[in-house]
Amino acid sequence: MITFSVVKWEKIWWSVSAVFCLGSIAAMIISYTSIGSIIRPSLDFVGGTRIQTELDCTVPNNCDQPLTVNEVRTVLESQGLANSSIQIVGKEKQGISIRTKTLDVEQRTKLQDLLKDKVGVFTAETTQIDTVGPTIGKELFASGIIALLVSFFGIVAYLSVRFKTDYAIFAIVALFHDVLITAGVFAILGLVIGLEVDSLFLVSLLTITGFSVNDTVVIYDRIREIKGEMETNSMNEIVDVAVNQTLTRSINTSITTLLPIVAIFLFGGETLKFFALALIIGFLCGSYSSIFIASTLLGWWRKKTNWQKPQPKMATPENSV
Repeated sequence: MITFSVVKWEKIWWSVSAVFCLGSIAAMIISYTSIGSIIRPSLDFVGGTRIQTELDCTVPNNCDQPLTVNEVRTVLESQGLANSSIQIVGKEKQGISIRTKTLDVEQRTKLQDLLKDKVGVFTAETTQIDTVGPTIGKELFASGIIALLVSFFGIVAYLSVRFKTDYAIFAIVALFHDVLITAGVFAILGLVIGLEVDSLFLVSLLTITGFSVNDTVVIYDRIREIKGEMETNSMNEIVDVAVNQTLTRSINTSITTLLPIVAIFLFGGETLKFFALALIIGFLCGSYSSIFIASTLLGWWRKKTNWQKPQPKMATPENSV
């Protein structure tokens, strides 16, 4: 018995997705005009030097005031590094993360000495210095994008063989929806808090595509089964029954998957925090798109193309006994 009609409100689901997708595109356009990239790239992709360190609070009066971007930028400007990216990190805002052009050992030492004189004493134990060449950064980015594209084409091929081409097309629309919104949120975070994406972000996008298509395949499988079982030509009814029969399973899978990821986001530290955030956004979008976008778009398309359930052949006088 149908308890929830997903098809009845299909235009609302599409409108909600359209708003988020357009907002994501707008955020990426603004980001591109502001920083020359649709999402703020990290050191992994563009190359350069990153220095991350924290104030030594064992030194008297060293941690009385939280760090500010302006005081750090003043030091960088004096060294001709005005275009560097600066982030204040840590719960007490006692740490800094600086990404700048590639610096040699002498330049890094001089910068650290100036920060010590002008800003405060930093602990050697928490100081991390990474340097990535621009060539390596471009190779990492290219490899990540190729991996993402290969996964998309692989999913299209698999769904085309297992189901039909229109199933594959609408599954990819749902995947693109999930990836676009996730990227849009990170574009906004890059503009608002200066968040940079690294190679883990590409890993999260690949994970999101796998999760999303899994939910979509479950619903599509049920639609195909119901088409052969139900004596109806109503594609709306078939989609509604399929969604209702798989809804509990989809919700339970999403919740049990999200719980450990939320735990990683809250307690996993700075390294995994935004990786987990990308997964949370993508998994939520994936659950939504599988239920409300992929299924309703398939139903709408089959109605537009006048799909009908094949009718059994009637006996004729010639072949009757």
